[in-house]
Amino acid sequence: METAVKTVMETQCPFCSVQCKMTVTETEEQGHTTYHVAPKQNAASEGRLCIKGMNAYQHALTGERITEPLMKKNGEFVPVSWEEAYKQIAERFTALQHQFNRDTIGVYGGGSLTNETSYTLGKFARVALQTKYIDYNGRFCMSAAAAAGNQAFGIDRGLTNPLSEVRESDCLILAGTNIAECQPTLMPYFRDAKENGAFIIVIDPRSTATAEMADMHLKVKPGTDAALANGLLKVIIDNGYIDKVFLAARTTGFEEVKAHIDSCKIEEIAALTGVPQEDIERAGRKFGQAASGMILTARGVEQQTDGSLAVRNFINLLLATGKIGKRGSGYGAVTGQANGQGGREHGQKADQLPGYRSIENEEHRAYIAKIWGVDAESLPGKGVSAYEMMEKVHAQEIRGLFLMGSNPIVSNPNANFVEEGLRKLDFLVVADMLFSETAQLADVILPTAAYLENTGTLTNLEGRVLLREAARPAPGLAKQDWEILSDIAASLGKAAHFSYTDAEGIFEELRLASKGGIADYYGITYDRLRKEEGVYWPCPSPEHPGEARLFEASFPRPDGRAAMVPVPNEFPKEQAGGDYPLYLTTGRVLGHYLTGVQTHQSPTLEAQQFESFVEIHPKTARRLKIKDDSLVKVRSRRGEVVVRSKLTASIREDTIFMPMHWDGIQNVNKLTSEALDPACKMPGFKVCAAMVTPLSAQY
Repeated sequence: METAVKTVMETQCPFCSVQCKMTVTETEEQGHTTYHVAPKQNAASEGRLCIKGMNAYQHALTGERITEPLMKKNGEFVPVSWEEAYKQIAERFTALQHQFNRDTIGVYGGGSLTNETSYTLGKFARVALQTKYIDYNGRFCMSAAAAAGNQAFGIDRGLTNPLSEVRESDCLILAGTNIAECQPTLMPYFRDAKENGAFIIVIDPRSTATAEMADMHLKVKPGTDAALANGLLKVIIDNGYIDKVFLAARTTGFEEVKAHIDSCKIEEIAALTGVPQEDIERAGRKFGQAASGMILTARGVEQQTDGSLAVRNFINLLLATGKIGKRGSGYGAVTGQANGQGGREHGQKADQLPGYRSIENEEHRAYIAKIWGVDAESLPGKGVSAYEMMEKVHAQEIRGLFLMGSNPIVSNPNANFVEEGLRKLDFLVVADMLFSETAQLADVILPTAAYLENTGTLTNLEGRVLLREAARPAPGLAKQDWEILSDIAASLGKAAHFSYTDAEGIFEELRLASKGGIADYYGITYDRLRKEEGVYWPCPSPEHPGEARLFEASFPRPDGRAAMVPVPNEFPKEQAGGDYPLYLTTGRVLGHYLTGVQTHQSPTLEAQQFESFVEIHPKTARRLKIKDDSLVKVRSRRGEVVVRSKLTASIREDTIFMPMHWDGIQNVNKLTSEALDPACKMPGFKVCAAMVTPLSAQY
């Protein structure tokens, strides 16, 4: 029988921050619908797709989608009309705000939402609900790097130079980033750089596929990345590899940094970090002597209670050697989520207004209030970070919660505490396309469109704004995110402020709201994005090409200079020892994404890795009487989980590793600490004290 092509869908991957483009072709053959996925040429991934992208259609087209509004009645979810759902939400939110105060309602977003949805969600919280409590799960992704970039450079953008310049760099440091599994379509950049003569250094407690590609692997003790950066900096300063002209003309604070480094002893740093002194010295020399260099960090460095300072110290390395603002040289925070970059630029964060404006700056408030047609005095002030919102939920300061595109029961640290708090809520609304663990606790579930059905822009890890257009209608009664927010706003009496008819209209308002801000999108339009396949921000005018490489002439700080600061050699706040002798660190595996809500709906990806595990060094396992591939109990001071052991010499003997993609009895975040970075409120996911015991007493 002849195969009939039903639909050809042009789209881009919904998962990581590379945002690879693809074509999904739906065909009918002998009564069976099949799908064929092909990569599509684009500037970031250059026409590559990883296994997640190849199978992303499965959760959207064949997964257990929510296709109609659901309301919990007598403990069971039953279908209701949109009108009934909106009426219930408006009545319950309004009643709670009258009984307590406006801030008793919280709004919690996600890093995979489009720029248009992120913008509308921030406006919804501050105009429709007038609550100060809004934050999003991207707080757990990029906040440490964002804080460091803003403090050091005056701007926070993923990469300060294009991905294409990776190939031109002479020395690359990849700190706490496992690109081979988290952003695999980028690996050819690094392989090509190596073929071109680049020296690659990977900093990671584990020997990952990324580390295996490198020339040097510094197997750092979890939580000591800032100290290791001090060791590299000491080698560079002591050997005279600094760029004196650049330091004098373009930076401040170097003398204070040098005084601190002079007081450090390399042998003490080696002992603290667990990295041999000779390796620190060799890596420092290689980076210091290189004509150009880039440093990329990710969650391994950033998800720590001193993560923002650790990133500042890696930035110190770039500034000390003048490796910034020129070809093949720069800093990059490798964004985890699809729109982790854009999601924090336009209003989802507790302290931000669109365009990366500050909610505490009166001029910024006045500007945005004018765009929104409200009085500046009516805009609420600064709220709190994502985990701190969960603390307020637990304390019942927040009694109603609107959740969109996130799964905090699995993604937050100290997950038992978070679940306990969410169960206390008087009213929980979840807008999602799939039944997450958090959605199961909801009073109302609102069905949203998936990536194939949703038009909007996303900003990739380079700061390149991309347009993803809807390729098919949403199933059943599911609606666009912005449409749901606008409808609820109307039911709250704020229809005049949310009279949108499509995503492009929201983007036009976002352009104006971001104009003149740090994240200036004013010069970007849908027409440009269709023609140019993406535009870098900042882009202040329609004639501007977009700024691909930042800081060529100056830094966007009041004095035009980058700021260096001394960073202490600190131990992790939670030390291994006694009953909890091991350091637990967390991360990702190739086949899954975040809390797994989407990827566990993919039979292909689920078959790749259907259960969680804990990596243990064979010597450690022998001491603990743990066999390979056996069930073990992993405990911390906050909880316990049961997973399967995986013995590997690729990890440090004092460290164990668990992925983050499973819920329930396998949820690693039942173990992780609630301690936060004081500067950016990033939880310390990457370091907590733990113990492992066999589930069975027999060895």
